[in-house]
Order: sequence, then structure tokens, then C-alpha cells
Amino acid sequence: MWLPIIGLLLGIIIGSVFSISIPAQYSRYTAMGILAALDSVLGAVRAELEGEYQNRVFLSGFFANTLLAAGLTFLGDRLGVELYYAAIVAFGVRLFNNLARIRRHVLELLSQRQQGSGQEHTSL
Repeated sequence: MWLPIIGLLLGIIIGSVFSISIPAQYSRYTAMGILAALDSVLGAVRAELEGEYQNRVFLSGFFANTLLAAGLTFLGDRLGVELYYAAIVAFGVRLFNNLARIRRHVLELLSQRQQGSGQEHTSL
């Protein structure tokens, strides 16, 4: 579970420390890579909260999603069609679904803790 979070933090730190400029023609590819990475990290957090996290699944999904998003963007550029919109929609839906599941899980954990602490006070 720590692998995705460490990678995300390391990427944020490297991006903040070093001034890296990306040429405009690669901005779509970069955006798709970031979107795929966020989808994979949120999916890993959700899987960990649900007790189903596996490094192999995370790493394979991370690279497969990134390659698919880059491939769609590249193919769309060659065909003159904005195919990267498909990746934006797919990853966007997954991001919001994963975030909703994480939020529900965290709220459930908080509710259980409150009920647990409430039972301790009533037993005194």
C-alpha cells in the first residue's frame, strides 16, 4: 500500500524542486499520464481500505493505464481525432467512483470508532 503513496509524494517533491518544462506538443501525453497515475493511486488506496491491495495489480494497472492513455492520445493525434477524451472520461469516472468508495469507507470507520468510544463511556 505504501508504494503508490511514496511514488506520488516523490513525484510531487521532484516536480516542485526541479523546474521541468514540457513542450506544448507533449502536454496531452503528460496530462494523460498524470490522470492514469491518479487513477491507479486512488484505486490502490481504495483496494487497501477494502483489504484487497496487491502490488502486482497496482503496478500492472499503473503501466497498462498509462500506455493505453498514451496510445489513445497518439492514435488520435495521427488520425486527427480527439481520442484522448475517451481516456479523460474513463479515468474521470473511475477517479470519482474510487474517491466515493474511499469516502464511504472512511466515514464508516469513523462511525464505528464513535460508536466504540460511545460504548466505553456508557459502561462507566
